[in-house]
Amino acid sequence: MFGASIGRGAKRVIDAIVRWLAFGGVNPNILTVIGVTINVGCGVLFGMGEFFWAGIVLIVANLFDMLDGNVARLTGRVTRFGGFLDSSLDRLSDMVSFLGIIVFYASNTPEHSLLNVIVAGVGMIGSVMVSYTTARSESIGIKANVGFLQRPERIVLLVIGALSSFQNSTSFFANRMPQVLWVLAIGSFWTFIHRMFYIWKELQKIEAGESE
Repeated sequence: MFGASIGRGAKRVIDAIVRWLAFGGVNPNILTVIGVTINVGCGVLFGMGEFFWAGIVLIVANLFDMLDGNVARLTGRVTRFGGFLDSSLDRLSDMVSFLGIIVFYASNTPEHSLLNVIVAGVGMIGSVMVSYTTARSESIGIKANVGFLQRPERIVLLVIGALSSFQNSTSFFANRMPQVLWVLAIGSFWTFIHRMFYIWKELQKIEAGESE
């Protein structure tokens, strides 16, 4: 009940912001570009080791990601280019966060870890492939939004890993980004494989129907 109340409150706030932006005539594509620009800043903060603040910035960046589509729909400015721009820049946003984390763990710091570099790289590849299979499947008429680790879940995990980062903390819950990276790496590839299998099954159904 408490969680539902928070959700309703957040939705009211977002809806109010959307109406204000729509009334002001803000172009939804501008919101998309602002969002990816903030995400680049998030990647820079990750690279500097400022994980906590990177998490805060990531939350703000994804607020814009929620706003642009809602503003477009409310103002009747939904366009093919807008959808293409949003989807393309989402991939860039995903990669810059991972790149920042890779730079941090590859740098000459006490937290240097080749293993974390590799796991973050695998997570980045898996995340991109999950998104690619969705886009490619839609081009052949199949909607493959299946799998448990989609983009919203990936962002939440990155935020959790980032906000848990406190230097010199001995708490069990602190500094969990390495564990988050493992979940992202394994979960993304699991979702990628799930989608590949789902698309294969759906294509078999389509081809069987065409042959009848």
